[in-house]
Amino acid sequence: MTATRRNRRKGDKKSILLSAVVPMYNEEGGIDMFFERLEPVLEAITEDYEIICIDDGSTDATMDELLAHRSRNSRIKIINLSRNFGKDVALSAGLDYATGQAVVPLDADLQDPPELIAEMMEKWREGYEVVYARRSNRKSDTATKRVTAGWFYRIHNAIADISIPDNAGDFRLIDQRVNVALQNLPERTRFMKGLFAWVGFKQASVEYVREERAHGDSKWQYWKLWQFALDGITGSTTFPLRIWTYVGFVVSLTAFVLSTLLTIRTIFYGVDVPGYASLMVSVLFLGGINILATGIIGEYIGRIFTEVRRRPLYLVRETFGIDR
Repeated sequence: MTATRRNRRKGDKKSILLSAVVPMYNEEGGIDMFFERLEPVLEAITEDYEIICIDDGSTDATMDELLAHRSRNSRIKIINLSRNFGKDVALSAGLDYATGQAVVPLDADLQDPPELIAEMMEKWREGYEVVYARRSNRKSDTATKRVTAGWFYRIHNAIADISIPDNAGDFRLIDQRVNVALQNLPERTRFMKGLFAWVGFKQASVEYVREERAHGDSKWQYWKLWQFALDGITGSTTFPLRIWTYVGFVVSLTAFVLSTLLTIRTIFYGVDVPGYASLMVSVLFLGGINILATGIIGEYIGRIFTEVRRRPLYLVRETFGIDR
């Protein structure tokens, strides 16, 4: 799959100006509202645009709705994946097929306001190659989600090799050169925020107020968010592995000092019966550290296992309006 993704660019036709890339999963109730807002924005910018919608294994009538809209607007193109692969993989699929000189990933729930694309295009014409949208506030999120998101950004940026912008999601404009660079990143565990930051290029930001969802509920439950955070941290840094070298050094040094003190005490005061409580505390403490360290190592080994199998990142069931 990696080779396919790298080589697809070589046979592309002449690029259009603007591609909107929209991953969708069970969005049938909000598709009409989405296109009603998005299409006028794109048409005001240029007639040379495309909207690439990725149906990520929806179980409702999302695909039927997309086909109905494509019948009236041929600029709407559809990629139907063989199953649900997850948002970041679906987004990667859309980026693979986007031919626009500028590419804008956005969500279908209208929390990312399409009207902001015009401001992003202005920044792009000024020479910026990545224009990311930063949320000026997160009032539309619950208090728990705001707190956990804040902690995630702080922890990630404190230990990661490359920092990601605070309160910035996938909603951004990227130049086609950036898109080609992203396609040449072969990892299967896709943390797109980290990948957008890693490729670099000349970046700028625009701020916006994140709106309420236009329809339905968020697919990101707390367990998925926790897994997403783990993918983000393990995909961006080896610090969680490296820290156990320092923890092991501190524990070993402490054990050496205590052993020395106990030896001296035995020489001068004789043998003393060790306390049961202190023994249990030591065993449980060291056992807990070993289990935690093993778990963190296991997270990285699991990702190595995923990478070495080299399965395709995604499988396409069918496409509409796209030259394969």
